[in-house]
Amino acid sequence: MKNFIKVTGVLAAMAAATPALAWEPTKPVEIVVAAGAGGASDQMARMMQAAIQKNNLMKQPVVVSLKGGASGAEALMYMKGSEGDPHRVLIAYSLIYMLPLSAKIPFNWRDLTPVAVIAMDQFVLWDNADAPKTVKDFIAAAKASSTPFKLGGTGSKREDHVLTVFMEKKTGAKFTYLPYKSGGEAATQLVGKHVDANVNNPSENLEVWRAGQVRPLCVFDSERISYKGKVTDTQSWNDVPTCKEEGLDMQYLMLRAMFLPGKVTPEQVAFYVDLFKRITQTTEYKEYMEKQALKPVFMTGADMLKFLEQDDALNKALMTEAGFVAK
Repeated sequence: MKNFIKVTGVLAAMAAATPALAWEPTKPVEIVVAAGAGGASDQMARMMQAAIQKNNLMKQPVVVSLKGGASGAEALMYMKGSEGDPHRVLIAYSLIYMLPLSAKIPFNWRDLTPVAVIAMDQFVLWDNADAPKTVKDFIAAAKASSTPFKLGGTGSKREDHVLTVFMEKKTGAKFTYLPYKSGGEAATQLVGKHVDANVNNPSENLEVWRAGQVRPLCVFDSERISYKGKVTDTQSWNDVPTCKEEGLDMQYLMLRAMFLPGKVTPEQVAFYVDLFKRITQTTEYKEYMEKQALKPVFMTGADMLKFLEQDDALNKALMTEAGFVAK
């Protein structure tokens, strides 16, 4: 009897220390990706899927659902039509602001339920290794050119395109933007000198930088990329100056955030806030952040809402200034 009392006492103490969750998934959870296979969002979804499985963060399995049709509109409308379903979660990026403006689809990020911002993408201005070595030299060469410099990027009327127009307005240089299907293709075009520069994310030009074929001129952020491990024989990501340091005062970060459909309960939101917080503490997440040179962030609640409102306003202003808002 004494042993029984001891055991029940221990179990009661454990239950008090780790209270049962108010809600948890009752069937597989679908991570919805507004892009095709192999892209940055797909890779992030696979990382989270692996982190959840390897660290036993959830009882139910995770499936990755690729819905990149109509430039990502398929995923946005799918989530909008999933009101009240807590088993679907979207990996969101600036598409949630830009696509409704450029394509006039009936979607607003406020139709969904914000959960957490889990990372930020930093963009880099790259040129060919044989081209000018500094931002100042690059801008001077672009201004002196008899024809507009060609800048490659991913997609039309999206982040890369907006940055190109923004840079043109800031410097007075003329650029022709050439959209490609992926950052990898944009990198290949730069190596082949079919374009003069691109504004790829760090990871998209990583291998050709290591091979000495391209050069990072500056990062469009208020601070340098934090990673100090050598990427090439001589340079780390942290060695790349900010564009502001180089005299080009431009900053742009792209969110990586998680959203549930609309009309879910506070208990369901709380479950996913806790889940994604624990994911950011895993080895899988930390290794992925450094490999992709992403900026680790965890933001939720009122801070996330404030950020979303400000980021929405910034993207709308940039899209309007670039002339990309559909009429």
